[in-house]
Amino acid sequence: MIQRPEPVQVIKQRRDAMLEKLVARVPYMQFLGIQIDRRGDELTAILPYADKLIGNPMLPALHGGATAAFLEVTAIMELTWAMIWEDMEAGRITDDAPAIALPKTIDFTVDYLRTGLPRDAYARARVNRSGRRYASVHVETWQDNRSRLFAQATGHFLMPPRNG
Repeated sequence: MIQRPEPVQVIKQRRDAMLEKLVARVPYMQFLGIQIDRRGDELTAILPYADKLIGNPMLPALHGGATAAFLEVTAIMELTWAMIWEDMEAGRITDDAPAIALPKTIDFTVDYLRTGLPRDAYARARVNRSGRRYASVHVETWQDNRSRLFAQATGHFLMPPRNG
């Protein structure tokens, strides 16, 4: 008997539920208001503007610490999503699975390229290398124009042990 593929909507719901579970593991994301937009396996992090994110009210400019946290959280989410994507698609990870272990930051270097303005910010990360124990990720953030970055970062992470 031929098994019919799952409807697209069921697959999308499963992916979105897994992403929500992953985001819930990082309370700091809720504190900063960070959201994740998923299109297939690509994630874009969104930092909606809030007055509490301003570091210098005279300019006004986004606080460097909020920018760095946004970049680091984006890197961790991308790395974790890439790590679990294959297992999730193969059905080895389900909604009722135990909590997903997150990578731990070894080091994280931020390059501030220009002032972060008082408006929404967006970020995308790219996994440069991911092995069993170590990973390297590059992250870029922008506001109105994807080609005008206001900060970028490179981070190295200790990967959690994986089953199998």
